[in-house]
Parts: sequence; structure tokens; C-alpha cells
Amino acid sequence: MVSKRYKGLLKSDNETGSKSIIDLLPIIKKNSTAKFDESIDLSFQINNKQKKGEINIRTVVNMPSGTGKKVKVAVLCDEAKKASAEKAGADLVGAEDLIEKIKAGQLNFEKLICTPKMMIGLSKLGKILGPKGLMPNPKLGTVTDDIETAIKSAKAGQVEIKNDKDGNIGVSIGKKSFADEKILLNFKAIIETLEKEKGNNSFKGEMIKNVYLTSTMGTSYKLKLEKNF
Repeated sequence: MVSKRYKGLLKSDNETGSKSIIDLLPIIKKNSTAKFDESIDLSFQINNKQKKGEINIRTVVNMPSGTGKKVKVAVLCDEAKKASAEKAGADLVGAEDLIEKIKAGQLNFEKLICTPKMMIGLSKLGKILGPKGLMPNPKLGTVTDDIETAIKSAKAGQVEIKNDKDGNIGVSIGKKSFADEKILLNFKAIIETLEKEKGNNSFKGEMIKNVYLTSTMGTSYKLKLEKNF
């Protein structure tokens, strides 16, 4: 059932047409009337002229303003790097013992970082980690010997951008409680990353068809991008 709160939002000013993020942020925040600090989310519709197999966007963005979320980071490394991982802020550090916990389905973390030497131990755990997006990947900076930097990036607000099976992308750019300037900095970082991804993929014409801005429990608004890409 649709709540009275949501019905009220639908009656407000949803027919605004396409507007810039600067114009939409006050509206989005005004409509964030839930009792918790709602996320401010972007939804990108990839140009449907592309074949699904040609759409393969997967990268990470370091959000300048963070995400407002605490990320629990696990690190798979040998004993020599354990102290460094713990000092850098890892919540869970292990070697074979951590692998056994993962095999048993104990996935009490949001990000898994692994040194290259330890990756062989995860090779058979793809069916467990893959569906949850937890399998370490060199492209995403989660397979590295520089675990200190990887941990700090994850804790500071690094987010993954990945298209779904239909080619669409969803990503949070902050919380309602964030100042507009902080949300705009995160938005700029996302846009700049997608511009680079267009260059890395063989897109014909424009890559993004539509963009929508919403909050966790709010209504969605079409966003006007200043750049076509």
C-alpha cells in the first residue's frame, strides 16, 4: 500500500520537468520526510541503442565528501601485513582463517581487500562472493599490496559504479543532512568518472539517455545534465 506521506509527495511539485541538480536539491530535501537521514540517489539510464553486451561499466569513485555510511572492511593478507591492515583501520583481518569463515557464509563485512598472493585462496569462492559484489578485483583497487591505501579509500567513501543487466546505474551521492556543496562535489566526481568511462567503452553517440534524482523514500525527478555524454 502507498503511505499517506508518499501520496502527499506525489501531489507536491513532481511535474517540474528537467532541472539542474542545483535547482532540484532543495526540492529533494524538502520531500525527504522520513524519520531517518535519507540518502540522495542518482539513477542513470544508459542509451538503449547500445547492445547489452557492449555495456560494461565497472569502476570506483573516491567521493570528496564521503558517503555518510560506515563501511566494514575485511582484509585477506599474510601475517606480515596484518599489523599494517589493523593500523589502517581494517575491521577484520585474516588469512586461511578468514577464508574458512567466508566458506561458512560469514560475510559480516561490506568490502573485502586482498593481497595478490592470497587471491588463490579465494579462487573457489566466486559463487559466494560474486553475487554479493564482494569478490576482490584489481581494477577496483581491492587486489593490491598497498592495503593501507585501499583500506583508507574504502573508509573515506569510495563507491563502486556498476551497470546492472539492463545497463542502468544507481549510486548514492550523500545524505539529506549533507550541505548542498558536499553533495555537488560528489555529483561532480561521479560525472567526471562516467565521462572517462565513455572514453574507455565503445559507445556510439550519447552514453546517458536519462538521469533521475531522488531520496530513499522520496519521489524521483528528471535531472538535466549540463554536458551531453
